Amino acid sequence: MRYGLSLVRQSRAAVQTAARALALLAVALPLNSQGGVIPAPATVAPGTGAFHVDSTVVMQVPPGDRDAAAAARYLADLWTRTNALTLPVRAGEAGDGARGAARAIEFRRRSGSPDEGYQIEVTPQRITVTASSPAGLFYGAVTLWQLLPAALKSGEIGAQTIIDAPRYPWRGLMLDSSRHFQSPAFVRSMIDWMAWHKLNVLHWHLTDDQGWRLQIRRYPRLTSAGAWRIPATVPGESSPKPYGGYYTQEQVRRIVAFAATRHVQIVPEIDMPGHAQAALAAYPELGAIDSHPVLPVSAKWGVHSHLFNLEPATFEFLQHVLDEVLELFPSRFVHIGGDEAVKDEWIASAAVQARARQLGISNANGLQTYFTQKISAYLAAKGRRAVGWDEIMQPGLAADAVVMSWHGGSVAHAAALQGNDAVLAPDPKLYLDHRQSPLATEPPGRISIVSLKDVYDFEPHDAALSEAQQRHILGLQADLWTEHMQTEARVEWMALPRAAALAEVGWSPQQRSWHDFLKRLAPMFARYRAFGINYADSVFGIQTAYAPEGGAVRVTLSNLPELTDAAPEANIRYTLDAGAPNLRSMRYTQPLDLAPGTQLRAATFLGSEQASRVFAAHLDSHSGARRTSHQLELCSDGVGLLLEPGAAAGGVPDAPFAVDIMNPCWIYRGMDLTRGPRFTAAVAPLPFNYELGADAAKIRVGDARTPEGELEIHIDGCETPPVTLPLAPAAMRDEVTVLPAQALPLLPGRHDICLRFARPRLDPLWALDWVEIGE
Repeated sequence: MRYGLSLVRQSRAAVQTAARALALLAVALPLNSQGGVIPAPATVAPGTGAFHVDSTVVMQVPPGDRDAAAAARYLADLWTRTNALTLPVRAGEAGDGARGAARAIEFRRRSGSPDEGYQIEVTPQRITVTASSPAGLFYGAVTLWQLLPAALKSGEIGAQTIIDAPRYPWRGLMLDSSRHFQSPAFVRSMIDWMAWHKLNVLHWHLTDDQGWRLQIRRYPRLTSAGAWRIPATVPGESSPKPYGGYYTQEQVRRIVAFAATRHVQIVPEIDMPGHAQAALAAYPELGAIDSHPVLPVSAKWGVHSHLFNLEPATFEFLQHVLDEVLELFPSRFVHIGGDEAVKDEWIASAAVQARARQLGISNANGLQTYFTQKISAYLAAKGRRAVGWDEIMQPGLAADAVVMSWHGGSVAHAAALQGNDAVLAPDPKLYLDHRQSPLATEPPGRISIVSLKDVYDFEPHDAALSEAQQRHILGLQADLWTEHMQTEARVEWMALPRAAALAEVGWSPQQRSWHDFLKRLAPMFARYRAFGINYADSVFGIQTAYAPEGGAVRVTLSNLPELTDAAPEANIRYTLDAGAPNLRSMRYTQPLDLAPGTQLRAATFLGSEQASRVFAAHLDSHSGARRTSHQLELCSDGVGLLLEPGAAAGGVPDAPFAVDIMNPCWIYRGMDLTRGPRFTAAVAPLPFNYELGADAAKIRVGDARTPEGELEIHIDGCETPPVTLPLAPAAMRDEVTVLPAQALPLLPGRHDICLRFARPRLDPLWALDWVEIGE
């Protein structure tokens, strides 16, 4: 599938006209009428009565209309999988004998609809889905699927008229398959759930320093060598097996063909001139270091310094690679990267500098501009458009190049002013490698929070642009950088439901309702469960706090403010008998004093719907005395991450470690030292596999008193004389280790304790799992 941007721009104007025509009638339907439609339709006008859906309903499509038939079959398949409801699809016109008399759902063409727009008319006798395009018919089917709540084999869809089309033509997700490889089956699954949310662009990040993931027939070493890396380990650990994988061209063709059936365009990214270490591991002669050293595929995260050189042979190589990319991906757009190209190697290279003099280019930034122009021109000659991260915004940028703005809206604004199309993908607001709540259930990733509400509140409209300039803002995209998403289940957790919020921002009218979105989200979760998707329920999750209370444990439960402020009907219900909570269970209203050995289970309910998974805790003597790294306060947030070890004593830790890799230091607020407590800590060494450039010199290291280092315990400030716990018992072990207990001095009152590691070298990075105080 290819974009026709002129048609998309017409569709935006058409839906605005339709919205004005229904402005006096359009209302948000009740939750039981919409069944959880996400993204919310542009206009909904209620009717009288309802259409009853059951197994006697027939779906009709015009004879010979393959697109209408495909949309109807997709709806039938969705209802079969989520509602165990099977409906036949038959060819025939409305009113054809007995078929016309039966209650029917009809799909047919309607001229004049926007390119991706559709209309649904529901009466008690018939549902009619009309559109002028295949995508419109498809999206009408998706909306109709969501109008019937999941799990119902029969039910009512309220009479109504929906007229709908998107705000923006580009509604995308970026999947990073370089840092961690996902199976072709997962990529197809992701395309499917993107389509449920009317997301229509999969930006597929296929090459980077950590792996080259696309088979290129002309250059087989790109995958035989460039697709595999040796994972990072802590010092002393045995070397693991190579990690990686790649997509064959046949697999890619099948994925692209599948995406076309879901009206998802795949935009491949081939990174250049930086993020090139995997390619250079395969073909060192393409690099900018004059000696052409043999490089490994990197196992480190961060910004690497290795670039392609600017020799004619290198451009010939890249053009041959792009030729095969263009064979596989019919998209009009090809992403060429362009970000974070550290110029040190170009500056130091005699060959690059000689080439610069030949070209009459006097600075390194000018060399990247030349590089971008040359590749963009090659793509243009093939009928394609180059997309690049916003570092490509330099004088001389081709007029048809698309700027993907990750440094913020100001770059997209500047691109629109000079006539370039732009896509908004700002860090951090739409970077989905950030955790989405402070809950301990969040998987590894960046520790700063990009919540579901943060994504929902993002507004792409730039009021400072004229109407003509606004048309250069193609839309928005959220990015799934997978450095810390080792599994496909984690990708799903980090993506959903934030991708649902993104979809509503990109599709629905600007006036959106967070409270209404939350109510529609709970029914959508039921559909995720029906397909086995590991979605995040963080917005409905339960925060816990424990404190000793005599011989009991005081347990405090709470929901996140972004839920309670918007949905006062949300409530927590709990059980103490190991049973699952339901609407008849006790409602949490105040802290609970519970005896050790109690089995606590709790869940959040939104009205009558259970909105969260069940939280379970077995209380013991440690529950009130132990604090995890999540419950401690980081001393700083230079590069705050949630990390995990490769192994763990007694099993996987309850939660990833919260650590600032620039300063592994934590604050324990209000420790009671009146009894001179015994202090115990569990720690783990992690590989320091980060490329920080000159910033690595800012890390405090080399201050250890022993060969393996120590955990320092400072009372009332990080610069006071410390009590130390030697790390020798935990050294050379890729697991969580409990250090021998240490008595702290007896002092009156409560004190803030600073906990930080003194280490002889940068690697390993030490992290706290938990600390505990006791008598």
